[in-house]
Amino acid sequence: MSVQSTGARGASFAARPAWVMLAALCSAFMLSHAYRTAAAMMAGRMQADFSLTPQQLGSYAGAFHFAFGAMQLFVGLAIDLHGVRRTMLATFPLAVVGALVSALAHSYPLVVLGQVLIGVGCSAAFLVCTVFITRYFAPERFASVSGIVLGIGGGGMLLTATPLAWVVQEVSWRAGFLVLAALSALAWLLIFVVVRESPLQQPRQRESLGAAVRGMARLMALPYTIGIMALGAVTYAAFMSLRGLWLGPLLVERYGYTLVESGNVALLVSVVSIMGPPLFGRFGPQGKGRRRWIVSCTFALVGLFVAMALAPNAGAVLACSLLVGFLSGFIVLQYADVRASYPIALTGRAMSLLNMAMFLGVALVQWLSGAVASLAHASSWHADIYSAALGLIAATLVLGVIAFVCLPAPD
Repeated sequence: MSVQSTGARGASFAARPAWVMLAALCSAFMLSHAYRTAAAMMAGRMQADFSLTPQQLGSYAGAFHFAFGAMQLFVGLAIDLHGVRRTMLATFPLAVVGALVSALAHSYPLVVLGQVLIGVGCSAAFLVCTVFITRYFAPERFASVSGIVLGIGGGGMLLTATPLAWVVQEVSWRAGFLVLAALSALAWLLIFVVVRESPLQQPRQRESLGAAVRGMARLMALPYTIGIMALGAVTYAAFMSLRGLWLGPLLVERYGYTLVESGNVALLVSVVSIMGPPLFGRFGPQGKGRRRWIVSCTFALVGLFVAMALAPNAGAVLACSLLVGFLSGFIVLQYADVRASYPIALTGRAMSLLNMAMFLGVALVQWLSGAVASLAHASSWHADIYSAALGLIAATLVLGVIAFVCLPAPD
């Protein structure tokens, strides 16, 4: 089971199973997923209230991910210095503050500020779960337990599907942020009450910020790091740009869905996406076979985004969206690939670097897709903005997988 029961100092800790504490940490991870996908249901009403262009909408959605990604180095250092519990308790209140700022905002800059605060507040949510798994579960269980955690965390997307769509449609998008703020406060309280760390599992060596930066630089100097991070920057970004930004507006504006109907589709996509990580984590291959799966699944995503860009009807978009949701579960194999590619002493830092690449990638892809959509709308051909955005996402996936395949691989 877990590995936390050595000696008298760990006795009180052992009375609280690792799974229970991991579940408490997952509550914040679920809310992190809810925040990063809320824009898909709020975008239309927010766009109308603030007269936003598609590019501004992409920048708004990307602000969370930019803040989240930029914080990964500091979060990793904080976990090393202060542990999982303290890091989470110190950062997550900013998500509550950011949600309240967003709910009360009366200008575009303020809602972007709210997204930045939420991104900083949620920045530790997944990394604390990953580090906790590394410290309290056997190495051979990393992929399977991580897959379960990713699946549970993805449950937060259920909140921002039909439930959030109903709140936005019947009340307002501001009420949606108030609900998320209240749930975040409850998650913080749960972590405060439930999570404890054994002194035996606290890191023995502490390092300065400068040493942490130099450690990251050493990782980046390894010949295979760039390829791993290049693909990491686009795979999760593709799914999040669809589910977290474009899916709702696409269904409402191109196919005439109501907001709640588009929320129902988002709910289906979210449910399917929750199934993917545990299955890929449990049945995915090891060694070189794992990398072949990663490449194959990425090319499959390329095909699905191209199909959605050219889709003749809503049914085709629905089918492709469901497949994208499920296939995106292979991202757990990317984490397992990092776990296997670096020495154990560098694993936490490498995970932090992958998180940084993934979330900065989401910010970049959402911004770029918004920029391309704005250009398409302003062009003399009056091209479909959603085809342009989805085509841009497919192109980034192609570039990422080329880097992954062509750059050196781990020995």
